[in-house]
Amino acid sequence: MNTKHFRFEEADGLATIRLDRPERLNALTFDSYAELRDTFVALRAMDHIRCVVVTGTGKAFCSGGDVKDIIGKLFGVSDAELLAFTRMTCDLIENMRRLEKPIVASLNGTTCGAGAVIAAAADVRIAAESAKIAFLFTRVGLSGADMGAAWLLPRIVGSGHASELLMLGDFIDARRAEQIGLYNHVVADEQLAEATETLARKLVNGPARGLAVTKRMLNEEASMSLGAALQAEGWIQAECMKHPDYRESYEAFLAKRKPDFRKSGRIPAESGA
Repeated sequence: MNTKHFRFEEADGLATIRLDRPERLNALTFDSYAELRDTFVALRAMDHIRCVVVTGTGKAFCSGGDVKDIIGKLFGVSDAELLAFTRMTCDLIENMRRLEKPIVASLNGTTCGAGAVIAAAADVRIAAESAKIAFLFTRVGLSGADMGAAWLLPRIVGSGHASELLMLGDFIDARRAEQIGLYNHVVADEQLAEATETLARKLVNGPARGLAVTKRMLNEEASMSLGAALQAEGWIQAECMKHPDYRESYEAFLAKRKPDFRKSGRIPAESGA
């Protein structure tokens, strides 16, 4: 994949998206938003990619929309153009959630605005100790409910913490973010790359079908009743029991070896549960 506005690398089933404008704290532009949106769609069809890491270069993961390249230029545009932009940012987050492959946000530093929502849209967040985070939309006179933040955040940290983060827009440090469940893991800055690789490789070597269905059901069950969720889980688990990964796990147990989920077939096309 030849990307123009960020670095894209892949190695043995793992894709890495690296925001690479360190002089601008990896702020996003109109073009990088659009390319990120489209990349997460393209990743659906890349069967050899089993996990995606999103990270940044330098002192920041992502500082949100570029003040000069986006914010300044949005003043004076038509209502239709303004709505087209906000919908594009939301499409990026939806495409991340609809990608039925694990996404790891590796937070190497300052994470705020759109960068904070991108982190929240990932499945797992591993952060350097320097990775402070803020959903600072209200600090600039906007709604804290931006790019899906008001849907994502309560499901990660609970309604009370989400309300505080989205209403105040204040930065919190890495240890506080870990304490409330926003960060899954916090490591020393110099250990972030290694810790991210270790975590991502576990997901790469995991059961791709099982992980895909898990992410699908986490999305879908958010709006289901208990009864509907149980019915859906009963059906989808029966389907997973017919997949080669389940047989491989059983045979590995009998042979007293680790299961090799990498040798099973491709994941079926995404569909509703």
